[in-house]
Amino acid sequence: MHILSLGAGVQSSTLALMAARGEIGPMPDAAIFADTQWEPRKVYEWLDWLETQLPFPVVRVTAGSLRDAIVQKQNTTGQRFASIPWFVRNPDGTHGMGRRQCTREYKIDPINKEKRRLLGYEPRQRIPVGACTTWIGISTDEAARMKPSRERWNVNKYPLIEAGMSRGHCLAWMTWHGYPQPPKSSCIGCPYHSDEEWRHVKADPEAWADAVYIDGVIRKPAGRFVGEQFAHASRKPLAEVDFTTAEENGQATLWDEECEGMCGV
Repeated sequence: MHILSLGAGVQSSTLALMAARGEIGPMPDAAIFADTQWEPRKVYEWLDWLETQLPFPVVRVTAGSLRDAIVQKQNTTGQRFASIPWFVRNPDGTHGMGRRQCTREYKIDPINKEKRRLLGYEPRQRIPVGACTTWIGISTDEAARMKPSRERWNVNKYPLIEAGMSRGHCLAWMTWHGYPQPPKSSCIGCPYHSDEEWRHVKADPEAWADAVYIDGVIRKPAGRFVGEQFAHASRKPLAEVDFTTAEENGQATLWDEECEGMCGV
C-alpha cells in the first residue's frame, strides 16, 4: 500500500498533484491529512479544493483540537503539561523551551492509526515488514528533516528529494501547470513560526486574534512549572512584538530581488 502524508502545504500539495498527473508513481491508495483543528481557514479551503483535483481519496483524521487542549492545559493523554514547545522564561532569568510532543500526538500517531486501519489490522496486531510505503513531502532545502520510519511495517519515501526539487521548484511547478499557490500549512500559534510567517498570521485578523489570545492563555503553565511561556522567540507577549521589517522602518535593503538560494554555492 502507498500512502501520501498530506500536510496541505506547498510540498505535499505538489507531491499530490504530481501523482494525480502521473508524473510520479505508483498512484497512492490514499492521502491522509492529520487535522490539528488549529490551521488557518485558508488551509482548509485549499484542502477542499485539492480534494477535487485528486483521483485518490483524501482521508482526514484528528486526535482532537490542539487549541482546546492548550486552553485546558493538557495533552492528548490528559496529563497536565503542554504538548507544544513554547519559549520559556524562568524566574532566575534563564531561558528554555518546552517539550515538543504535538507533532507525534496530533500528526504522526493519527496518521499511523489510519494507515493500520487501511491495511486492515487491529491495534497491536502484527503487520508484515514493509507493508506500507508513505510518501512525505520534504524538499531538498529541508533534507535534514528526512527520517526513517519508527515502524518496521512502514517505509518512508521522499519523492521530491529523489526528483531534486526544492520548495522553489514546487512553487514553479504549480505555476507552470496553472495551479494556484498553496497557503503555508501550520498551526496558527506554532512557536516555530519565523517573523515572516507571523506577519502572514497577523494579516488574517481572525487568526491573529486567536494567536494573541492563546499566547495569553499559556503564560503560566500548569502543574509544577514556574516559568512563563510565550509563543514568540523574543519571550514577549505576542501583541507587543514588532514584526515590521528593516525596509518598512526605512532601512535600505542590499537586495533588489528575492534570494535565489545561491549564496552558499
